[in-house]
Amino acid sequence: MCGRYTLLKDELEILEEFDIDEPIDSYQPSYNIAPGQNVLAIIHDGKKKRAGYLRWGLVPSWAKDEKIGYKMINARSETAHEKPSFKKLMSQKRCLIVADSFYEWKKVDGEKQPKRIQVKDRNIFTFAGLWDKWVQDDKVLFTCTILTKEANTFIRNIHHRMPVILPKEKENEWISPIKFHPEQAHEFIHSIEMEELTAYNVGSYVNAAINNDEMCIQPIT
Repeated sequence: MCGRYTLLKDELEILEEFDIDEPIDSYQPSYNIAPGQNVLAIIHDGKKKRAGYLRWGLVPSWAKDEKIGYKMINARSETAHEKPSFKKLMSQKRCLIVADSFYEWKKVDGEKQPKRIQVKDRNIFTFAGLWDKWVQDDKVLFTCTILTKEANTFIRNIHHRMPVILPKEKENEWISPIKFHPEQAHEFIHSIEMEELTAYNVGSYVNAAINNDEMCIQPIT
């Protein structure tokens, strides 16, 4: 799964990396991005790419209660093209969720050791995401979920699941305004070759989502 990550790059670097023309409204770096928070995402509106914030935890357009979002921070890429909550989104509401590392917890002697995981040869990358718009009475929410897959050899030593990280050359294709058949989106995700990752131990300080400063990423031995 993916339940916590970071985005520490400055706004200009993000705009240049993803060829975004307009500034990001209220952009703030974060050492400890958690479910329920607003996360930086990129979509294509049919004319151009746009960067803005979505709430992490998908609330499908048909949901009766927005609290469902707390159960839908991740979507299994193996079955998302078949599930009612995600099938339509796989076809036409795909997004990039911008990150520069993510956290995972490895069980060691009955305790969980947090690790910070990065893409070895890139200092900024994106998770494959899905988004939706929910409206009830006068309330409107734009929310998202991160697609996950079975862990590769590197991550398997830490956790059995991992987020889908898009190769740089696949990002624009993932958010193309052209509609995919859900099965096409499924095949696209599972054709991706995984990049090399690195990881190091961090302290339990990161466990509390309220903690959001440099101590979250401080290496420990």
